[in-house]
Amino acid sequence: MSASRRSGTTDELGPPEPERDGSDLLAALLDGMDAALCAFDADGVVTHWNREAERILGWSAAEAVGRRGLAGWAVRAADAEEVEGRLLSAMQAPGRQVHEFALLTKDGGRVLVRMQSAAVRGQDGKPAGVYCAFSEVHAQIDLERSIALSEALFEDASWGVVLVDADLRPALVNAHAARALGSGRTALLGRPLGELLGQGAEELESALTHVLAEGTPPAPAEMWVTVRTPDGERRRCWRSGFLRLASPLAEEPVPLGVGWLFWDVTESKQAEQEAAQLRFRANQLHRAARAAAECEDPAEAATIQLDFALAGFADHALIDLVVGEPAAGESAGDAEPVRLVRVTATPAGAPGPSMPAPGAGLPVRYAEGHPALQCVERAGSVRASAGASSPERAREWAAERQWPHDAVHALCAVLRSRGRTLGVVTFLRGGSRSAFERADAMYAESIAVRIAAALDLARALERGGERER
Repeated sequence: MSASRRSGTTDELGPPEPERDGSDLLAALLDGMDAALCAFDADGVVTHWNREAERILGWSAAEAVGRRGLAGWAVRAADAEEVEGRLLSAMQAPGRQVHEFALLTKDGGRVLVRMQSAAVRGQDGKPAGVYCAFSEVHAQIDLERSIALSEALFEDASWGVVLVDADLRPALVNAHAARALGSGRTALLGRPLGELLGQGAEELESALTHVLAEGTPPAPAEMWVTVRTPDGERRRCWRSGFLRLASPLAEEPVPLGVGWLFWDVTESKQAEQEAAQLRFRANQLHRAARAAAECEDPAEAATIQLDFALAGFADHALIDLVVGEPAAGESAGDAEPVRLVRVTATPAGAPGPSMPAPGAGLPVRYAEGHPALQCVERAGSVRASAGASSPERAREWAAERQWPHDAVHALCAVLRSRGRTLGVVTFLRGGSRSAFERADAMYAESIAVRIAAALDLARALERGGERER
């Protein structure tokens, strides 16, 4: 038979557990609050005063609890009646009341606070007092501004805002970012970035991982990405800023994720690239013209024009000339069949200057419908590409057209001078480069005009020399 625990004796189960005092728990909760808190009974006597209230005003709980009202110590005597009346009126009002007061600190200073007050009701449901939570106005305003800023960023911002969690998955997305990513706001949440982006996803994930580990970078970064949308893939350039987010409640910074802000600068970047490309190409044409003017042999001048054109434009180039002499005003396509002889080519294995093509002047075995033949027949530029073929199929595609094995994209420009079609110049790119576009065709046509003029002059000089002999 065990003894009574109430008597303080022990039994075989061990010593009695101490009884918890609810007031101790309440005091611990009040002192741990981030907001200052005080309470009054129905007569206006201070019943509670926590550590945050002591920090703001300097009065300790021992000095504050038990005082009737705030007059003369926490509020100026002239303002006490109004302040206490407004606070105690919360006992008769529904919900919470919000006021702003100037309170006195223990050292005689004044602090403007924003106070929320509400009635405390007894077991019978009647008002038994008032509790008041307050903080310095500037701290409250800072908090409200932070909340307002967060809401504005995720609702009305004119740039994309994405909150990425520690697993690199979107946790919150604003409307602008959802449109840029081509999906709905809720549909993006929790999905890996690799499902949303094609090219550029790994670079973005690497940047987010770096920010989580090292912190906020000092400057924005420009990233080219391919966005997967129901209408296909879109290539975009996003100027991105990153912010590491850490919990303000932890003793040590704990990464909660990354704030990713971005805005689309695709159009401006493309305009910059196009302007730089035009400047470079114009400079190349100028340099080629100056170098060609120093050549005594027009055929050498044509080769120099081709070599200057290749820089930054293509990996390989070929010049094929039409067999025979079309009459003035007649295109090569008027005579059947069109036959082309290879006269100049760049090395197939590695970059190098154009060289005369080896051979006995035999026509190239171009199949019907070959881009070079189409170019001569139409007297206009022709573009061709192996597309998204496998490497083996791309090599077969190039071999069938008598081109170097690494050629994936081709652009043929006709060589015309004095109303005659002299041949065709073919520019080739490898798989690591993009296909030729319309702007590239215009540049190739400018080069072809210069090459054709030089080759026409070479032919004229050759015929003149033969007549002299």
